[in-house]
Amino acid sequence: MLNKDYVSTEVNNIFSMLDAGELPETHSYLASIMDSDGFVTEEPFAIATNLVNCDKPQKLPDYLIEFITELYESEIENGNAEAMNDLGAQYYDGIRGFEQSFEKAIYYYDMAAENGSRQAQENLGYCYYYGRNMDAPDYEKAFQYFALGAFDGHLISLYKIGDMYLNGYYVKKNENEAFIIYMRCLETMTDEAAPIFAGPVYLRLGKMFLYGIGTEKNAKNALVCYQKAEAYLFDMVAKGEYMYKKSLDGAIAGQDKARQQLKGELPDYEWNFD
Repeated sequence: MLNKDYVSTEVNNIFSMLDAGELPETHSYLASIMDSDGFVTEEPFAIATNLVNCDKPQKLPDYLIEFITELYESEIENGNAEAMNDLGAQYYDGIRGFEQSFEKAIYYYDMAAENGSRQAQENLGYCYYYGRNMDAPDYEKAFQYFALGAFDGHLISLYKIGDMYLNGYYVKKNENEAFIIYMRCLETMTDEAAPIFAGPVYLRLGKMFLYGIGTEKNAKNALVCYQKAEAYLFDMVAKGEYMYKKSLDGAIAGQDKARQQLKGELPDYEWNFD
């Protein structure tokens, strides 16, 4: 476990190397956690958590990546399940200068899940759903992990179960059930959760309304859903979640299709104002 004197020395060294113009939030944050003697006033896990959230999506210098990893590893040695999950997430995403390694991500997710982290269980669901670091997806395990999260109020887990019903993965295909689940996600959505999962859910509902999948066709509802999807997905991509770029493009293209469908529903005659 890292002692406070060591952490304080490292923070001071990093602060002296940082370019405040390139990483203003990081620079400001480090300044805020040092007292007049340069002694750090926050705990290692809080420091690591705040550092990975500063200046998104700017790439972080290697020395900062190494320090964040060291902080997480120290907390992991102390049994911190959140640190296990969060370090796994850095390896899963592989952005901002962190190494991408699904093998390491699953290793830390497994460790965190064994120590009671619901978020890690949801993350493992993703790994099994997409077959990360394995020969093929394991939808049965994915469903089991998503179910644990969904029962505990994790809306991302719930909408992924919706995906499994929509596609017939492990469970019997049921488009109507998928539609109900997606709508349930929106009904229970909080302001805090919306930026994380609303975009993908609105995107799915846009397609379902447009083509009548699991519900009746409704081009107007489709257009509204695609517009909301675009707004949320834009923010996600802007913050560095580049894996949603294709989804953002889909939301924009979906609006054009919905508008064309709506245009075809208008009366086929011209007004005469003479």
